Amino acid sequence: MSRKVNDVTRSQSGRRPVEDGAVHVPAPGEGKRGEQGYLGYLLRQAHAAVRLTMERTLADLGVTPPQFAVLTMLNAYPGLSGADVARLTFLTPQTVGVIIRNLERDGAIAMTPHPVHGRIQQWTLTPRGATLLKACRHRVLELEKRLARDLDSKAETTIRRWLAGIAADLKEA
Repeated sequence: MSRKVNDVTRSQSGRRPVEDGAVHVPAPGEGKRGEQGYLGYLLRQAHAAVRLTMERTLADLGVTPPQFAVLTMLNAYPGLSGADVARLTFLTPQTVGVIIRNLERDGAIAMTPHPVHGRIQQWTLTPRGATLLKACRHRVLELEKRLARDLDSKAETTIRRWLAGIAADLKEA
């Protein structure tokens, strides 16, 4: 005998059976996907939402979030090696290798040999890469404003310190 959805009460876990016997999957912000959730899960959920929004925001520029990360790091730290870029962007060296080849092919970055270690390649933005990054950055800054819209400056500073502190505290030795 099946029960109507209206007749079913939520269990303590937040799951709600539906007429066909399936379990209601909570939306972001509900149940364990909300304030009751594990911090690590909530961080991952937030990251996934930001990444998807960033993918959509940058798509018509032909830039992916990993490419944006590479351009951003090369702008901040010109002359990085591919291995350095991989560490800073949390990408594998293989992925960074593909991204670097594509960005170089498109004229967004250029390679120069390391002055001392000739086998190390250093990467910098070209004027074309700087222009592309500027267009991307404008859009990503709008996303960042959206992320912080309900925060006063003190709360934003606290969250930034907390997030940076987590990374520093949990980094591999």
